[in-house]
Amino acid sequence: MNDGLPDWLAHRAAVLPQTEALCSLEGSLNYAELNERVLGLAGALQSAGIVAGERVAVLAGNSVELVEAIHAVPRLGAVLVLLNCRLTAPELAFQLADADVRLLLCHAPTAELAAAAAEMARIAPPVMLPLAAHEAGTTVESHTPGDVHSIIYTSGTTGRPKGAMLTFGNFWASACASAFNLGVHAGDRWLACMPLFHVGGLSIVLRSAIYGTAVVVQSGFDEAAVARALHDEHITHVSLVPSMLQRVLDTDDRPSPAALRVALIGGGPVPPPLLERALGRGFPVIQTYGLTEAASQVATLAPADAAAHLGSAGKPLLVTQLRIDAARGEPGEILVAGPTVTPGYFRNADATAAAIVGGWLHTGDIGRLDADGYLFVLDRRDDLVVSGGENVYPAEVEAAVLALPGMREAAVVGLPDATWGQLVAVAVVCDEPFDRPAFDAALRAKLAGYKRPRVVERVSELPHTASGKVQRRLVREQLAARVHASEGPGTP
Repeated sequence: MNDGLPDWLAHRAAVLPQTEALCSLEGSLNYAELNERVLGLAGALQSAGIVAGERVAVLAGNSVELVEAIHAVPRLGAVLVLLNCRLTAPELAFQLADADVRLLLCHAPTAELAAAAAEMARIAPPVMLPLAAHEAGTTVESHTPGDVHSIIYTSGTTGRPKGAMLTFGNFWASACASAFNLGVHAGDRWLACMPLFHVGGLSIVLRSAIYGTAVVVQSGFDEAAVARALHDEHITHVSLVPSMLQRVLDTDDRPSPAALRVALIGGGPVPPPLLERALGRGFPVIQTYGLTEAASQVATLAPADAAAHLGSAGKPLLVTQLRIDAARGEPGEILVAGPTVTPGYFRNADATAAAIVGGWLHTGDIGRLDADGYLFVLDRRDDLVVSGGENVYPAEVEAAVLALPGMREAAVVGLPDATWGQLVAVAVVCDEPFDRPAFDAALRAKLAGYKRPRVVERVSELPHTASGKVQRRLVREQLAARVHASEGPGTP
């Protein structure tokens, strides 16, 4: 790695020109064809004045255009800034200004939003993809491991989002470690139905180019479309979050297709009943834990361990170090170190110094290691509920709720209480009918008194991020408003 890394797409186009690289509703492209299109876009960006070191932002949903931009921007030595299509114009404008973006690219579905964000950020109007191809001048054919590939903004649950810089070395180390754990076969096809503008989706695109395998891109998550692809398109790998997995299982009762080797489940703790249901259908579910600042995966179960260590996110991947900031066996903050970890946040030395201390990334997530070194992710530190001096982990309560008949989704949060500090509250999505006394009685047998929800609200749906994670902040706001409008909560 000290001698540099070849541009992954360029290398694959040279040695595997006829191998399938990208499949979408628009058809299939081999590596030679994809590389030609990427060089045409790189040339167009050069004609627009983009030079090495500048930031080029892309606001686009899953599409061939987005994949091409992901590969084209680094070919100029420029830095890719991926933007979340679900953000508002003011939120996007902050990120455009913070990253000092030189050019904003969009496609037709995001054109109006991109124009509004660019105007607020006082940068040039966005340029719409696809661009007419231009012959590229000198392009970058190799990168040093420390070169910044992309900037991805964190969710900003505790303030303004921060732009995590991810290097070529970060993605290379992550891809290698994942390959050692999951294996790579000629003809592998990884289904990308999660947003490519998040690190999990971006990693699929880059990992596939490194491996010389195919990425199958869907425009967004649709459970029926995912089920069809799994059974009809020889998908070997798929990445999902728990709510997506549940919807796929609900919409299609067939057993797992023979070609599927890995169903990687991340995005937070996975309820054991959901894992058991998937394994019972033969789905090769493998829980994983990762985050933007570590280029996606940190710990992942080995396929052989999936059933024996239900609920665990496995052990750290090769080259990754992980420890818990607590006494042995006790819950504490998850700390991560190694070559997958970001060098820091873009032009934000204070945030970098606060997050990376002594070489260890403080993730803000709570977990524990069992006696055999398997990681169990409990929750975000910010989501921890402290009621009467006792720590309540929402994921544990949610797992108990989701084990009850008819429960489809649940989100547990803490609501302020003058006596107890916080009360445990839950929003549930469930089938008809909902019997609150039976609900309370069932949880009484499963959970200690301080863990049981005192506020229970049935809702038609939960708010999710673009990647499918439940937005607890919005759930908390909704439940607080409902409680305020009623007589008020009881007491533990």
